[in-house]
Amino acid sequence: MRFIPVSCTERDDMLETVDATSADALFDVIPSDVRLTRSLDIPGGMGEMELAAHLEELAGCNRHAGDLVSFLGGGCYDHYVPAVVDAVLSKPEFFTAYTPYQPEVSQGTLQAIYEFQSMICALTGMDIANASLYDGATALVEGALMAARVKKRRSFVVATTMHPEWRETLATYCSVGSYDVAECPASGGTLDLKALAALVSGETAAVLVSSPDFYGNLEKLSQVARITHDAGALLVVSVNPVLLGVLEAPAAFGADIVVGEGQPLGNSMSFGGPGLGVFACRKEFLRAMPGRIVGRTSDVDGRPGFVLTMATREQHIRREKATSNICSNHALNALAAGVYLASVGPVGLKGIGEACIAKAHFLRERLLGTGCFTAPWDAPFANEFALRYDGEVASMQAAMLSDGFLAGLDLSRFNADDGGLVLFAVTEKRTRAQMERFVEGVTSL
Repeated sequence: MRFIPVSCTERDDMLETVDATSADALFDVIPSDVRLTRSLDIPGGMGEMELAAHLEELAGCNRHAGDLVSFLGGGCYDHYVPAVVDAVLSKPEFFTAYTPYQPEVSQGTLQAIYEFQSMICALTGMDIANASLYDGATALVEGALMAARVKKRRSFVVATTMHPEWRETLATYCSVGSYDVAECPASGGTLDLKALAALVSGETAAVLVSSPDFYGNLEKLSQVARITHDAGALLVVSVNPVLLGVLEAPAAFGADIVVGEGQPLGNSMSFGGPGLGVFACRKEFLRAMPGRIVGRTSDVDGRPGFVLTMATREQHIRREKATSNICSNHALNALAAGVYLASVGPVGLKGIGEACIAKAHFLRERLLGTGCFTAPWDAPFANEFALRYDGEVASMQAAMLSDGFLAGLDLSRFNADDGGLVLFAVTEKRTRAQMERFVEGVTSL
């Protein structure tokens, strides 16, 4: 952007055009008692060297995840990101690329998205995947709205074991439309199947459930799918994609739409965002999918090429025909996920998932052995688990933070009924020595 100085004569001409006697007169419509009549109370300017030192001093007040041992989870995870991910992302042709409207000059970006879609299909067992959405929460909502379009129904049943912020996002979308949302309670840490059967009806468009759920527990997806399909509804399953190297693909349990947060796939936590919405479904729902799909084709000379095969956003077609108003595909985050999956490979992804699960089970047993924690339920879980702390959670977390630990997520911030519950997440980065030191620290409080 270039600023052009305005001469006094030009300024006076502009004021005369708007019938103002002075620049101050432009603000006469603002009540005088709310106008600032003194100079701004801010320090004077600094030279570049002094400013850089000042910013470094401010940054030093923070403690980043690399300085701490993190057991935080709840949707954002401290996984190791291979160096090759940032090396590829920082290439100017990827880092600065915009929406690939012109395929002839966007082949690199289009191929990267195509590879990402293919990998998501392989992980989820679904037939097609789109070019990513904003994050897991909006992907869940898009799955629900897509089910409503397909089934021509207006009601949803969502598990209370779904991430509470995702449920809030769904409620926000549905509050301005003619959609009804019913929440199905849990029993023993997982979805209450009897309650689900009572809630699902011929008016239900979709049942929305996550596995692992917000508390880390694995749902009985086959039974959930049977109840859902018996009512003629679609099953939307939210997953943690990094665990799909170990867990059975959702398609095997009867999922119709699979969504998830793709942050664990090579995307750093980065203050909680941006995220990466994963979205895949069965091929018969192709024309009802949100966002866009990159396809592989060939040119007139038979050479392979990539194009936007489907683009059902309102930017591309008439608004009344659009399936979504999603205006970004988070291609850079999808590229990170694709590079990550390509670098670790199927064997590596399986090893990462197995390490997360094994270490989570080890830490849970050690924490229960301290006598400071009790298990609220005995449900199968993966890389996260919730325990009830016999004391004040905030005090425990503050004490452990001073020792360099992020001691899990206090679940009372989401639900008063979960007071005392702490959600712990364990990734492949956590070592046995770190976990032992954490257990010793908690025991000594």
